[in-house]
Amino acid sequence: MKAEIGIIGGSGLYSMPGFTIEEEVALETPWGAPSGPYMVGELSGRKVAFLARHGAGHRLSPSELNFRANIWGMKMLGVEWIVSLSAVGSLKQEHKPLEFVIPDQFFDRTRGRHSTFFGEGLVAHVSFADPVSHELMDILHHACRNVGVPTTKGGTYLCMEGPAFSTKAESNVYRSWGMDVIGMTNLQEAKLAREAEIDYATVAMVTDYDCWHPDHDAVTVNEIINNLMHNAENACKVVREAVSLIPKERKTKAASALSHALITDRKAIPQETRERLALLVSKYLG
Repeated sequence: MKAEIGIIGGSGLYSMPGFTIEEEVALETPWGAPSGPYMVGELSGRKVAFLARHGAGHRLSPSELNFRANIWGMKMLGVEWIVSLSAVGSLKQEHKPLEFVIPDQFFDRTRGRHSTFFGEGLVAHVSFADPVSHELMDILHHACRNVGVPTTKGGTYLCMEGPAFSTKAESNVYRSWGMDVIGMTNLQEAKLAREAEIDYATVAMVTDYDCWHPDHDAVTVNEIINNLMHNAENACKVVREAVSLIPKERKTKAASALSHALITDRKAIPQETRERLALLVSKYLG
């Protein structure tokens, strides 16, 4: 089973109107097992693969996610575009709860996570100055506008380690740096998708203000859950619309991200590493 477009997000997206699941695909990768099976089917006339980032029942914390396996599995399925959906906290007054932000930058505050497929005899340095696909950003922005979801195009997603949320001191520092939203998952996905030559972009769904906000402590759990549910409903609308807008012919920088990134002398690459990374590099190594 193959797919053109990958969606990473919550399990609620599987039941979106119009999505017909044709197969549940469990994969093994050189990096271990992904968060769960990929739900492969048809949406808006396109082949789509959905993955619940945190597994069935939300059982994996951000620090436990096998990012390499999750992205590698998408590559195995033939995915060329990934839309990532993520709940975030707002670091600016103008990014209100229930609004979406489509960031064009990331800032990494994680520690010790695996964020590359390379090493062990093969060195690659991909360009990451622009960490998301601008073509996919534009599509997602149009999709949000078309379905009536308030959206900001551009901004910086600060990726923290978690699983605890920020202290007020941290939150205020991030605000002083000009960060827009805060989450725990998308930076590694973006890096690995770039190495896999997949166009990647994030829809950051604002659930509440981070703890810097004077009204933060007054927000109840029920309010947050209601916001999550409302955001999920809007996410389904945005995904359906975006999938219909994604071109079938891809002419993007991400599609050839490794063309000038492989540094190691070809004769020095261990055979085992060649074989493990063949899915990514065979077209460049011959």
